[in-house]
Amino acid sequence: MSIWKKKPLHLLLAEATESEKGLKRTLTAWSLVALGIGAIIGAGLFVRTATAAAQNAGPSVTIGFIVAAIGCALAGLCYAELSSSIPISGSAYTYTYATMGELLAWIIGWDLILEYAVGAATVGIAWSEYLNNLLVNVVHTSPIPYSLSHSPFQTSALGEHGMINLPAFFIVAIISLLLIKGTQESAFVNGLIVITKVAIVILIIGFGWHFINPANHTPYIPADSTYTDDQGIGHHFGGIMGILGAAGTVFFAFIGFDAVSTAAQETKNPKRDMPIGILGSLAVCTVLYILFAHVLTGVATVEDFRTGGKEASVAFAINKYMIGYQWLAQFVTVAILAGFSSVILVMLLGQSRVFYAMGKDGLLPKAFGDLHPKYKTPYKANLVILVIVGAFAAFIPGDIVGDMTSIGTLFAFILVCISVIVLRKTEPDLKREFKTPFVPFVPILGIIVCLAMIFGLGWTNWLRLIGWLALGLIVYFGYSKKNSKLNNPDKDIQK
Repeated sequence: MSIWKKKPLHLLLAEATESEKGLKRTLTAWSLVALGIGAIIGAGLFVRTATAAAQNAGPSVTIGFIVAAIGCALAGLCYAELSSSIPISGSAYTYTYATMGELLAWIIGWDLILEYAVGAATVGIAWSEYLNNLLVNVVHTSPIPYSLSHSPFQTSALGEHGMINLPAFFIVAIISLLLIKGTQESAFVNGLIVITKVAIVILIIGFGWHFINPANHTPYIPADSTYTDDQGIGHHFGGIMGILGAAGTVFFAFIGFDAVSTAAQETKNPKRDMPIGILGSLAVCTVLYILFAHVLTGVATVEDFRTGGKEASVAFAINKYMIGYQWLAQFVTVAILAGFSSVILVMLLGQSRVFYAMGKDGLLPKAFGDLHPKYKTPYKANLVILVIVGAFAAFIPGDIVGDMTSIGTLFAFILVCISVIVLRKTEPDLKREFKTPFVPFVPILGIIVCLAMIFGLGWTNWLRLIGWLALGLIVYFGYSKKNSKLNNPDKDIQK
């Protein structure tokens, strides 16, 4: 048994043609663009923007968005080539299995769990914050008690201790059950939410532009210093390191276009539609992000985002500074709750499809590859994910899981860029409906930019990633290697 054994491309492409026996092909190019925007516009924009401004870069968070967008665009070109050439569920996991062998495929699959599962938990936590904002400022009732809407590791300014984040667990559970019902139904719901979210972002940019205080943008790039957050973690603030740190933090805002690639096996015409879905959603969101960040940091101060505006930052900024537009704050709160729901939907969709692919390959228990007899969705994988993601959302603070998601995604992007270079060498005759331009220069630039953002996230996040990957290697050598279908073709896997 070789840990470097590659999954032959003819097997992958054969699986892609057997859609009548597996996942239904129901998604169009528009569905994929909407899925991408649904995942991209959410907690990253409405929560992580303020976090990056407070902890890393101040108003120069907009430059951080540009750096993150460049990294995403370079990786997105690589994703577009791979997803149109290998239209099968599993995203970066599948591409790595075909190009670099089983061990690295396992590592990236394990890493994608960090990206999607922890990412969904992060958004679930943000959903909980805005739910309390809704109860107080829109419904005008009491918020959910601090102890029942925050993790055990959090303490309020009044000394209240969190126990469990029940709203975050609730929304994860509801979305998981919707995904079991079907991808097409989920995509329809997501499409309606996406239209609402984009409208909200445009409204905030349009109305907020008139309330920008130039003093909040001076200096645009703060001088080098250190900021210690309320959990005692130090952050580089200002200068180049602050911008890189902000890029790594707001990078969370871009993850989602890669989740589009996990739905390749459910796309009607993946060779045409996957590049459109991936690059189209990325292009739309990048423009909106830069404008939104410029407005938000111009309306409110860095100190606002460190204190009273730390939670539900957008609604806070509107209520405090945009006099006469309190109705917009209420509208934003309601729409953001719906918007966060669509982000969770796409994250959980991506996670379940990675579990599905790994279960079919034997690297995870066979049950993960089982489809519902009626709905044709990987329902057992969705139920397990409900428990895992729900636990993260209920018991871990949002800042920690957000940065874990960013570093996990950046690592995945690096391997995707490498996969394009390798596949061009090993499979030069493979039919590619979309080709990444200027290979190997574009993939290499993607690797460099992603490494720079990982560097900016700091050593605490490097340690979390190393710890997570070490745990994954224990699982691989303890279970997956012995049950791999590729390495054990004659073995009847019962687990």
